[in-house]
Amino acid sequence: MSGPMQPADLDCEDERLDGVEAREGRATLVGGLPVARVLPTKGRRTVGAWCFVDLMGPMDAVDPDPLEVGPHPHIGLSTVTWLHAGEALHTDSLGTEQLIRPGQLNLMTAGHGIAHAELAAAPPFNGAQLWIAQPEGTRHGASTFEHHEDLPEVDLGHGVATVLIGAHQGAVSSARADTPLVGLDLAVRRGRVVLPTERHFEHAVVPVEGRVKVGPEVIEPGWIALVPAGIEELPIETERDDSRLLVLGGEPLGEKVQMWWNFVARDRDEITAAWREWRDRTDRFGAVPTDLERIEAPRPPWLADDQER
Repeated sequence: MSGPMQPADLDCEDERLDGVEAREGRATLVGGLPVARVLPTKGRRTVGAWCFVDLMGPMDAVDPDPLEVGPHPHIGLSTVTWLHAGEALHTDSLGTEQLIRPGQLNLMTAGHGIAHAELAAAPPFNGAQLWIAQPEGTRHGASTFEHHEDLPEVDLGHGVATVLIGAHQGAVSSARADTPLVGLDLAVRRGRVVLPTERHFEHAVVPVEGRVKVGPEVIEPGWIALVPAGIEELPIETERDDSRLLVLGGEPLGEKVQMWWNFVARDRDEITAAWREWRDRTDRFGAVPTDLERIEAPRPPWLADDQER
């Protein structure tokens, strides 16, 4: 449901962070659904291994546009789907057909290559889809799919943190993580919460409902707060009794990633090879059991007409 990468996303490069920095995302459409894309953003391509964050919806509850994302390929990443409302049907070239509801997590790991499709099954529909860049040790491996119905929670006193990936205050998610990583969904009342953090992790705070103060920066939905490594506590203040936000963190990936369309790689040659194999319908990505129309990939902008083959 997220992606593909668009020209504005491709100029983002990681820069050193000396303090908390607020960045505005941008609005786009994915499969007919309004999306706020907050990562990658200017000056920041990755936070840990997190390399892509789309906030999806909400749809018009009276006359919703259908979310229909036909079969398309991925390499070198894991997609994380987390819904706040509605239902969606995931199908992929492993033969998976999985309905996801709020409070459940879908994690699809592409490795060398996978294809999937997404269809909104019950509007109104909103949530988040995120990408995690795979490290060198796993990105050429087999593709997998996981569905997690029960995720651990942490009592924050005036709210709850759901641990999507990684661990927080002793609560450990069973979802796969190829690098040291954490992903939290916080549902909190108005006030201040201080989250203990791994000192060597860099973090991002993404408001979903309500404005949030992170250090000196106040951000609202559609923005992201970037927090450098080196802290042991992350103070967050919220203004509403129904505040919701994502906290993402991880050990710096230590590898420069190349991202284009729905591919995460290390150089253009890898992306070009994947593009050609999707275009030529080779066995690399496989077939997806769906009636949705296959999405054809645009030609990589670095290829001339006579280089297509």
